Amino acid sequence: MLKQRVITAVVLLAILLPALFWPAPGPLQLVLLVLVAAGAWEWGRLNGLSQPASIGLGLACLLLCSLAWWAGWPQGVPPGLWLGAGLVWVLGGAFLLQRGVAGWPRLPRALRVAGGLVALSLAWLAAAQARELGINFLLSVLVLVWVADIAAYAAGKTFGLKFTRSRLAPAISPGKSWEGVWGGMLGVLLLALAWVLIDASGRGATSSLYSVLADRSWVLLVLGSLFLAAMSVVGDLVESLVKRSAGAKDSSGLLPGHGGVLDRIDALLPTLPLAMMLATLSY
Repeated sequence: MLKQRVITAVVLLAILLPALFWPAPGPLQLVLLVLVAAGAWEWGRLNGLSQPASIGLGLACLLLCSLAWWAGWPQGVPPGLWLGAGLVWVLGGAFLLQRGVAGWPRLPRALRVAGGLVALSLAWLAAAQARELGINFLLSVLVLVWVADIAAYAAGKTFGLKFTRSRLAPAISPGKSWEGVWGGMLGVLLLALAWVLIDASGRGATSSLYSVLADRSWVLLVLGSLFLAAMSVVGDLVESLVKRSAGAKDSSGLLPGHGGVLDRIDALLPTLPLAMMLATLSY
């Protein structure tokens, strides 16, 4: 298993890193387009669609993102799009988590399928626009999710249930604790501060999300960073909820040793659009 994980990680990095640091954003946007289309295929399977229908959902995601690319949306989306996406994620995420695993299959399947398709397409569009703003900006959002996850894991292992008596969401993801959430938030706050200082030193060629927020207000930087860290947890829990409802351990086996694409990008699905929402409101 470890060997598989390492090989898969090396292959992914060999594809993603050159695309990320390519002078033009096109190569990365193309790689991400393939990934979200694969995620849409997984989403169809998790929601009971047949193999042909799941492939069709992947192609539909490919088409939607391609149309947005052709329309020039990575350079500038229609007014209000990110605010609307943010409100849907906050309210919809709270609604889904409140209903729990049992509530997911009670929603109309067409609504569940369409919701996943829109979420994946918006995540691609947000990543594409973030890359247009600069590598530093996109990386600041990606690293936020990775640091939140790593810090939450470390804090949960070290302090889990030592300050609280209950798990975060035992019916959805039994391993997560409130201490882990707080540790993830602390890690993100430290990351934000360090990134702002690096940007201020002139080492960042373009502004990061943190500098954009800090230029408006340090209060906005703190609240925005905590908000995104919290929503990354929501993204992770929503995908876990869907997998538990489907009786699946992983979203697929596309990434040997790592599960599926959705298993790797679940926390990014809300975080990317919400980061663009905060950046748009701050400019």
